Amino acid sequence: MGKFYNSITEAHAAFIRDQHIFFVATAPLGADGRINLSPKGLDSFRVLGENEVGYMDLISSGNETSAHTLENGRITFMFCSFEGDPRIMRLYGKGRAVLPGSEEWDHFAPYFTIFPSTRQIIIAKIDLVQTSCGFGVPLYDYAGERDLHFDWAEKKGADGLKEYMEKNNLKSLDGLPTDFGKQ
Repeated sequence: MGKFYNSITEAHAAFIRDQHIFFVATAPLGADGRINLSPKGLDSFRVLGENEVGYMDLISSGNETSAHTLENGRITFMFCSFEGDPRIMRLYGKGRAVLPGSEEWDHFAPYFTIFPSTRQIIIAKIDLVQTSCGFGVPLYDYAGERDLHFDWAEKKGADGLKEYMEKNNLKSLDGLPTDFGKQ
C-alpha cells in the first residue's frame, strides 16, 4: 500500500530532483472520457513548496492536461527510480495551467528554463504524497535528452508554432476546451 504524507518532505524533493522522467495523469469527469497519461523530461519539474509543484510544458500534439485541469483540476504525478533504490512516488492534487502573458507567468517562469516552444506551466497544489516500493520497476540507464522537439520548433518558427497550437491545442480528444481555447 505504501506510505502517505500530507506534504512533500525534503527527502521527497531530493528524490524528485534525481529523476530524469516523470508522468502526469489527468482525466475528465465524464465516465466515457479518456484518461491522459504523459511522460515528461527535460529537467522541467520543480518543487515550489511543501504543497506546490510545477512543470514547464512544451507545445505538443495535444493539450489534455490543460483541458482536464480546467474542467476539474484533478492531477497526479508519478516518479519511478530506474536506477538505485527501487521507489515509486505519486503526488496527488489540483492543477491549473499558467499561460505566457498571464499575471502569474512572471512569478512562475523564473523557476524554469523557458523555450520558444514553451506552451504553459502547469502548477499543482498537492494534498497527498504516496511512496511505495518499486520492486517491479526495471533498471534503465539514462542516455540523455532528445533534441527532436527543439529542431521541430525551430523549423516551425514563432508563427508556425502559434498556428500549430491553434490547430491542435484548443480542445481535448473529448472536445473539452483548454486554457488556450477559452482565451
